[in-house]
Amino acid sequence: MPELPEVETTRRGITPYVIKQQVQNVVIRQASLRWPVPLNLKQKLKDQTIKDIQRRAKYLLFVTQAGHLIIHLGMSGSLRMVKNKAIPNKHDHIDIVFNKKTLRFHDPRRFGAVLWTSKDPLQHKLLKNLGPEPLSEEFTGAHLHQHAQGKKINVKPFIMNARIVVGVGNIYASESLFLSGIHPQRSAGRISLARYEILAENIKQVLTHAIELGGTTLRDFVREDGKPGYFANKLNVYNQTGMPCPICKNPIKVRTISQRSSFFCVQCQH
Repeated sequence: MPELPEVETTRRGITPYVIKQQVQNVVIRQASLRWPVPLNLKQKLKDQTIKDIQRRAKYLLFVTQAGHLIIHLGMSGSLRMVKNKAIPNKHDHIDIVFNKKTLRFHDPRRFGAVLWTSKDPLQHKLLKNLGPEPLSEEFTGAHLHQHAQGKKINVKPFIMNARIVVGVGNIYASESLFLSGIHPQRSAGRISLARYEILAENIKQVLTHAIELGGTTLRDFVREDGKPGYFANKLNVYNQTGMPCPICKNPIKVRTISQRSSFFCVQCQH
C-alpha cells in the first residue's frame, strides 16, 4: 500500500508537469473505485488550470480556481506521467490530459479514490478528523504521550491510527519502533514520555529518509516515471523474517498485530 513517503514522492514527481497547466480533457474508463468517481468530474475539471498540488496525509489535493481534485492511491494505486494518446494498459482507469503530457491513474485493486470538492478540502469528511502531519512541528513525543494516557492498545496500531498521527503505515511503524527499541505489542499507555520523544524523532527520520529514496516498492508502487522506490533496500526489519537483526544478529520475528504483519527483534525491542 502506498504510504506517506510514496504519496509525497508522487506529489513531487508530478508537480513540474502539472503546475500551471490547463486540463484539456478527462478520460474515465472505470468510475467504480472505492467511492464512485463523480459523474460531473470532466465538466468540473476540464479547462481548469492546476495552481498547486498539496498533500494531506495520504491524500493529494489538486488546487484549481473552481475547487479541489482529491486523489487517494488506495492499496495499489499510482499516478504516472505518460505521453498524450499513449495506449492505456489494464487497470489504467483515469487520464487527466494536459497540453504535452497525460496524468494517468492506475489502480489494479480499485481501492483508490478520485473525488471533487468545491469547498474547503480540509473539511471534507475524509480529511477533517485527521491527526497532525508526522513531519510537522505539531507532532512530538509529548503529543504521543498525551494521547496514549490510559490506553491499553498495542503501540504499533496506536501510531498507525490516523487520528493520532497521519501517514505512519505498516512499513514505517515497524522500522520506527525497531530504531526506538520499542516492542510493537507494548501497551501505548505504558511508554514513558522520554521513549515517546525518541519514537517521534525516529518516525520523522524514517519518513524523511524514505522520501529521499523515493518511497518503498514491495509490489505495486511505482513513481511518476514508472521507476520503483528504493527505500526497500534500507529496511531493517520489515519483511525481513528470519534475517539477522542489524544490531544483535538474532533472527527477525513476525507476528500478526491488529491484522497486520509486524516485524521486530525480540532481543532489541521491549
